[in-house]
Parts: sequence; structure tokens; C-alpha cells
Amino acid sequence: MSETLLKPDATKTEDIILELDELWSFFQAKALQAWIWIALCRKTRQVVAYAIGDRSENTCRDLWNSIPKDYQKGYCYTDFWRAYQAVIPEEQHSAVGKETGETSHVERWNTTLRQRIGRLVRKTLSFSQSTFMHEVCLRLFLHRYHLERGIILQ
Repeated sequence: MSETLLKPDATKTEDIILELDELWSFFQAKALQAWIWIALCRKTRQVVAYAIGDRSENTCRDLWNSIPKDYQKGYCYTDFWRAYQAVIPEEQHSAVGKETGETSHVERWNTTLRQRIGRLVRKTLSFSQSTFMHEVCLRLFLHRYHLERGIILQ
């Protein structure tokens, strides 16, 4: 994913705004939940990092640690999920409600993800039998999406 991710302008860290959110999914059966955590750059609309796991602080920390260092300097908007407040530095973070519109890009991106990757929605012929296949399909989608965004922005 890093080879298709646009680099932020390191001199303008105030322009780096990330929107973070989590997306519920499952594999094999609905009892086997898989949460997809996303960090989206507001300016480029690219996913700068993701993590797949449960809805715990540990998975949130995995997401934060997978964000490239240049993007970690930016400001983050999230919902009120307590894991974000425990992981993201307070001076870089605002927890906001949906009505503010500060997380609308990542919420819309999650909708796009559900529309384009059928295995995230319900049990279908393309249904994931393992977290490995869940991640492979997500990585392939992100790679293509980033290539298209990079072409549009350049």
C-alpha cells in the first residue's frame, strides 16, 4: 500500500487531517467478528492505514502504529469510541458526533467499501472463510483505489 500512497507535505502539518473510523464485518459466521479500522486522509481521500481485529484498544493501537510517521503528525477526528482517546495524543485528537461532518469522508468511504467488496456485507459466494482472505481482498481494493486517486490528484 505504501507504494501507492501519496506523501503529505511535511512542511504543512496543519494541512494533514485524518478521519478514523471502524467498520464491522465477519468471516465464516456472524459470531466471528472482524472490525476493520481505517485512517483516511481528508485531503487526498486515501486510506493511510488500516487494522483488522476486534474493537479493543489494542487494535486501535495497531492502527495508530501502522500510520506512516509523516501522517501521524496530523490532526485526527474520530467518533467517541473510548479506544481512540486512549491511543491518540490528546493535542492531536477530537472526538466528534456525526452531525459535525468531521468524519463524513471516512463514513462515506466505509459505505463505498461495503458496496464494492461483497464479502464485507453478508454471506455470499464471495464470503470470506478466513481473516487472511478478508485482508487480501481489502489490500487489493486499496491498492487499486490508491492508484486511481494518485492519477486523479497529479
